[in-house]
Amino acid sequence: MARYITNFLFGDIENARHRTIMIWLWRSVGIALLLIIILFVGLGFSNLPSVQELENPRNNEASQVLFADGTPMARYAVDNRVMVRYKDLSPHLVHALIATEDKRYHKHSGIDFKGLGRAVFFMGKRGGASTITQQLAKLLFTEGGEGSKNIFQRITQKFREWIIAVRLERRFTKNEIIALYLNRYDFINRSVGIRSASENYFGKMPDELEVHEAAMLVGMLKNSSLYDPLDNPEGVTNRREVVLKLMMDAGHLDRPAYDSIRQLPLGVNYNFQDHDDGPAPYFRAVLVDYAKKIIQENDLRKPDGTLYDVYRDGLTLQTTIDARMQAHAEAAVLESMPRLQEQFFRHWRNEDPWTYESPFSETETPVESRQRAFTRELRTTKRYQNLRRRILLPAIQEVNQKHDLRFSNDDHEIDRMIREEEEAGYINRLIGPNGISRDLAQKYKQVMRLDLYPRLKAAYLELQDAVEAEFNEPTRMRIFTYETENMNVDTMMTPLDSLYYHSMILQLGSMSVEPTTGQVRTWVGGVNFKWFKFDHVTTPRQVGSTFKPLLYATTIDIRAYSPCHQVIDQPVTIAPGDGRFRLREPWTPRNASDDYSGEVLTLMQGLKQSKNTVSAYLMKELGSTAPLREVAHNMGIDQSYIPDAPSIALGSVDLTVEQMTGAYSTFSNNGIFIEPTFLLSIKDRAGQVIYEALPEERKALSPHANYTMVHMLRNASVGALGGVKGPVGGKTGTTNDQTDGWYMGITPKLVVGTWVGGDRRWIRFRSLTYGSGANMAKPYFRSFMRRVHADEEIDIDTSKDFFRPRGDLGIELDCSLYESQLNPDEDDIDAPVDSVSIQMNGNAFGSPNFQD
Repeated sequence: MARYITNFLFGDIENARHRTIMIWLWRSVGIALLLIIILFVGLGFSNLPSVQELENPRNNEASQVLFADGTPMARYAVDNRVMVRYKDLSPHLVHALIATEDKRYHKHSGIDFKGLGRAVFFMGKRGGASTITQQLAKLLFTEGGEGSKNIFQRITQKFREWIIAVRLERRFTKNEIIALYLNRYDFINRSVGIRSASENYFGKMPDELEVHEAAMLVGMLKNSSLYDPLDNPEGVTNRREVVLKLMMDAGHLDRPAYDSIRQLPLGVNYNFQDHDDGPAPYFRAVLVDYAKKIIQENDLRKPDGTLYDVYRDGLTLQTTIDARMQAHAEAAVLESMPRLQEQFFRHWRNEDPWTYESPFSETETPVESRQRAFTRELRTTKRYQNLRRRILLPAIQEVNQKHDLRFSNDDHEIDRMIREEEEAGYINRLIGPNGISRDLAQKYKQVMRLDLYPRLKAAYLELQDAVEAEFNEPTRMRIFTYETENMNVDTMMTPLDSLYYHSMILQLGSMSVEPTTGQVRTWVGGVNFKWFKFDHVTTPRQVGSTFKPLLYATTIDIRAYSPCHQVIDQPVTIAPGDGRFRLREPWTPRNASDDYSGEVLTLMQGLKQSKNTVSAYLMKELGSTAPLREVAHNMGIDQSYIPDAPSIALGSVDLTVEQMTGAYSTFSNNGIFIEPTFLLSIKDRAGQVIYEALPEERKALSPHANYTMVHMLRNASVGALGGVKGPVGGKTGTTNDQTDGWYMGITPKLVVGTWVGGDRRWIRFRSLTYGSGANMAKPYFRSFMRRVHADEEIDIDTSKDFFRPRGDLGIELDCSLYESQLNPDEDDIDAPVDSVSIQMNGNAFGSPNFQD
């Protein structure tokens, strides 16, 4: 036998030449095998993934945001990938994948040598040799060489895939490898991973896919760019038929099923939820920044030592937002705000809020400041920036080569230089704490002396001419409107008019809190996130009379005043030397109506009618702002936000809806403040809790004083709340010139804070009739609460009353027992902070000085 083999290999042993050739041939084979072994060993010790990397492959996995009940709200993602497990895959997916990509998947250990031999022998005409595991290796860890003309790179790439495939087979089960592969693959059209693809193309979870749907997605694995169901439905249909045929050949379909299924349409109903879409978009925008802050402050790190990334690390953010309540909150916006917006446009039909000057207001923003603000807003538009890039930017770049001024995008630096030419000394007048530095002023003057300054000025003036022409040219454009279902309409309008129009859209910020837990249930930051992305729940605005209940509560807690305590409606002055106010000049606030009735009012009536005289009286009784600021602090409002000035009694404080709603939740929780919480926990991709919220809790008011305040808020809120079931109380708030309208509503189970107004202070109603909190913000509260109470699936017991302490309160609530004849209740109106005489003397701060 041995001689036979020798003769077969070497022929006649006496033929020296033939023997020499065969010897060198076998030496070549041996050298080739040795080189392959050396290459494998070399690659094995080269820059290949470690065991840890294999067990924890790097995926840009989307983080999931969950509603309070655990249902999905949204995702934060780079690739929009959400990992799924094998058990969450449809069997049809698995069958289609194996039948199409790797028939012997369960018979090899990463490399299919039989398939490799077939591919080599038939030159790839009967299928490739790449296994599912190799394809996963390519997706996870290998790059370079693919498609390269360098044959060595291609060979090295294939060897790397083989080595990694073998390692993957050792570390993962066959089922886990299938799940990893489908999770990793990019099905294009913002559909990375099988779950995103299933949801976006078919609106289903991966375990719900039918045979023809699974076949289509598996068919895309060959080349998703080529087999794109949105751009090439015919090619995708043909590719799906190939997959179905292979499934039939593998025994997963019979002939009748194959003939039937191949006739079905693709059934693609592509629906991708953008960041602007879906529920609670304003909340999600705030939440992602808050989650990043939590990760930083708590130093939350992955096993590799790096901080978690909300967009890449597959975190799960458990929120407190109630899905059904949030839907009602957003629906309430569409019920209350269109009516108000219609009133607003009608109110300004013959006037322009950007140029209107009130003959009565002493706190109105000057027209010149408004125009500067509009100019800055115009210069942030893409239209302006495109013109600037073409006309002005080349000149700026030339100047910067000689002098680093760092011009801003709104070009106010050039404005100042040209103004200096017109008014000598203008730049020097800008120097100061609220202006510019001396160094910057010097830079302006240096630039004006440059040879290039005339070129800079000429380019700037050319830009202004171009802006004037383009922004006044009627253009086909899309604008926001409440009049269509998708809240936009195409129309002809100049870009300038579009800016004015959108600036006059009133905005809303509202948040609701469950007072006994502090959990935030709803969050509405504006009227439409696609058009107006600025969140108004976290934006400070002047609170007006909504701050007065904190003053009343402080006084009642300290002095045990009854709601029936009587005060004369007359001017009250806090003079220099009074108490510990440290005033330099007297402070005498006036009522909204600018008159005094001289009547005897109870505290109950004073709160309901928002009488500034009564608030001034209570502040003077306290003798200092300290008690009020301390109570506000205990109700969740840090004292740094509250000026040490008696005018805070009237609400001359800038606070957020979030802060005010948290403070009012104290009233519905027996005087105990619980910090509002909207993020309960964060879990890593393995489901381990890495952060859990621990909300702060503290006593703010005594139960007796708190219940007295609740009694007064219930009385102050009567009227205009028809349809809101159960006990309810609240307070309106309106600031100077009707700039801000508030309504703070309380119930035993839910506290709702709402602000309504314009983004600019001059976007306002000119009368209290329309501009009060009762007209602007209260209707939203009424609409929202009606919807919540009518929803039987929301568990709110409207028969439950506010908590009342046991025994005698020690505070008389029945004003009929007082001897004085009480004045009849008046309408539920609300007064501005003070329309005339809040003085900016010493520490007596008046309305905030809004700067453009």
